[in-house]
Amino acid sequence: MVVKGRVRVDRRTKKLIQRLQPNEIAIISHSGIDKLAAQGLIGARCKLVLNAECSISPDYPNEGPLMLVKAGVPVIDNLGPEIMSVPEGSEVEVIGDTVYVKNSFVARGDFLDEEKVITAMEAVRSRLGEVLTSFVDNTLAYARSEISLVAQEIPMPPLKTKLRGKHVLIVVRGFDYKEDLRAVKSYINEMRPVLVGVDGGADALLEFGYRSDIVVGDMDSVSDTALKQAREIVVHAYPNGDAPGLKRVKELGLSAFTLPLSGTSEDVAMLLAFEKGAGLIVAVGTHSNVLDFLEKGRRGMGSTFLVRLKVGSILVDAKGVSRLYRNKVKGRYLAQVIAAALLPFAAVAIISPPIRQLMRLVFIQFRMFLGL
Repeated sequence: MVVKGRVRVDRRTKKLIQRLQPNEIAIISHSGIDKLAAQGLIGARCKLVLNAECSISPDYPNEGPLMLVKAGVPVIDNLGPEIMSVPEGSEVEVIGDTVYVKNSFVARGDFLDEEKVITAMEAVRSRLGEVLTSFVDNTLAYARSEISLVAQEIPMPPLKTKLRGKHVLIVVRGFDYKEDLRAVKSYINEMRPVLVGVDGGADALLEFGYRSDIVVGDMDSVSDTALKQAREIVVHAYPNGDAPGLKRVKELGLSAFTLPLSGTSEDVAMLLAFEKGAGLIVAVGTHSNVLDFLEKGRRGMGSTFLVRLKVGSILVDAKGVSRLYRNKVKGRYLAQVIAAALLPFAAVAIISPPIRQLMRLVFIQFRMFLGL
């Protein structure tokens, strides 16, 4: 294999994807490439992935590398920290498993093909039980330390947006979020829920032409455009009140509330909607199972477990709803519609002499065309 091209370099794959152009090479430092990252790289029409770290997780059978190689995107693994020194925008040449810049050796790694990826995934799957046991233990430990999320009253910011009694749609930019948003588009247009974007979820809403009523998060993956268009911003702060994301909001000349809570930003968004009296919470793209959290590098899900216990009575999780039902127009239904449309025309044709003459002429022309 010989590949040449311009590179984009970033330790954070989701930031690299935002500026990656078609047929460019991605240089990343991503241990255990997750499905969302793979989906983004494929969607950006990446030519090749050069990873400083191991793309296959040692803890669980992550599907990202398999998605990439099946989509025809080659992956070279374990290139080491040297690969991250390649300047952004430079031209590289990859021969086999070796990377060169201006004919100078940079790094050598492991070329991944589908067989290698599947073999590695099977090896990891054999110890998944051990990993799950550790995950459950950590979840219970975190839940004990974060019990205040459900046991105590949580002071909420004085938002202008009214949530009481309303439907609230919370959007997280998780795996297959585009398909799920597309599936609930008619619900959004009909019910007009309050739209809450969790960090990059605000950009997901913009992709579909919707402006976030509220953006919630630590502001690490949301665009300036989404922040400027949001009606209100809530910065997720650490329990001690420290809110690193607030600085970015202020630099944009925007105002924001802070909400100091433990847990993830999507947990905070759900608690905000619940405590503000939402009638129904619909969640798209959220993380709710063990593999979701392992993909995010988390060793437990105590806060999410507690929050879902608290808000579960009004929560509808729409993640994966796009895979539930695929609407297809069946031939017999189409034939029935056409027949129903032709009946009135046929009735008029029988009653009206001019239309009968026109139909007769059309029939004669048709016979002449066929030579009958």
